[in-house]
Amino acid sequence: MEITAQNLGRFVPMNTLSARALEELASQSEVLSFHPGSVIFKQGDTDTQVYFLLDGEINLHGTGQPPRQLKANEEDARYALSRSIPRVYTAEAISDVRVARVDGHLLEHSLGRDQVTAYEIFEYDGCDDPSWMWDILSQQAFRSVPPTALNAMFERFQVVNCKAGDVIIRQGEKGDFFYLIREGQARIERSANGGTSQTLAEIGKGEGFGEDALLTGEPRNASVTMLSDGMLMKLSKQDFDELLRAPLVNRVSAVDVELYLQMGAQLLDVRLEEEFQAGALRNSLNIPLYLLRVRAKTLDANKKYIIVCQSEYRSTAAAFLLTQRGFDVCVLMGGLSGLKSLGSTA
Repeated sequence: MEITAQNLGRFVPMNTLSARALEELASQSEVLSFHPGSVIFKQGDTDTQVYFLLDGEINLHGTGQPPRQLKANEEDARYALSRSIPRVYTAEAISDVRVARVDGHLLEHSLGRDQVTAYEIFEYDGCDDPSWMWDILSQQAFRSVPPTALNAMFERFQVVNCKAGDVIIRQGEKGDFFYLIREGQARIERSANGGTSQTLAEIGKGEGFGEDALLTGEPRNASVTMLSDGMLMKLSKQDFDELLRAPLVNRVSAVDVELYLQMGAQLLDVRLEEEFQAGALRNSLNIPLYLLRVRAKTLDANKKYIIVCQSEYRSTAAAFLLTQRGFDVCVLMGGLSGLKSLGSTA
């Protein structure tokens, strides 16, 4: 059974959320039913789920804790049931009971994002349309960025108004800014040695570009041209490194990689095809960094990817790009140059 935003909004702290945040949270929560005598959760449980009493009556009891009884719609029942981790109570149904179960991490993200956006509506100069902030903060990637960093990110964004045909970045130039599209559409193109231009992707509202050069230190590997009039938000390399690089890129050791592989993770090599053919890790998949935007949709969204390149510079850029798209990724620390223990086809 699904729970509605209206029902969820009865409870603390969801009563502080905006309608949009409530709708999103409700769509990812669930309703559970219990008969008298059934245990909803136990003292000592360490899961991160948060429970709210919708209907019925429950008994809360635990070693060293005073027993409590709660009925739906009473003032005390507006709060989460024994939210402390580990739980200090066991919850048992006295009557037929319905509870809403909400993921605790998602709840915290919703609260943080909502408050960051609300703050920016008042503090961001000239911001008469906060919806673009929601588009950005709704991305899976930004859930790992601390609220303080999100506040700072919005404060440091610079507005760029642009026209159709404007070239925002050029292949070969030094990277100086990361861009997010607030309004409009753009085309990403890459020129080969012979001068032939290849369209890599067309991107729109809420999508970012320009991170590759900032993360690798190499010149821009593609050009970006506006397909329509629009508005961009740009962040300097210094601010990008300070606020986004660390939270959005998870680096792991070779030992961790072996454990992840045993659990079904996939190695993703983002070097050029020629480099990959000259020698690569066994069972790895090759998608060069410059093609990753195009081929990201071919990857399995339910699989964990361990990204590798020669020295982790390109894999860091790849991790940032895929994390923005909601993939679970990590980067092999030190890249292939520092790797000794994993098998190779070379």
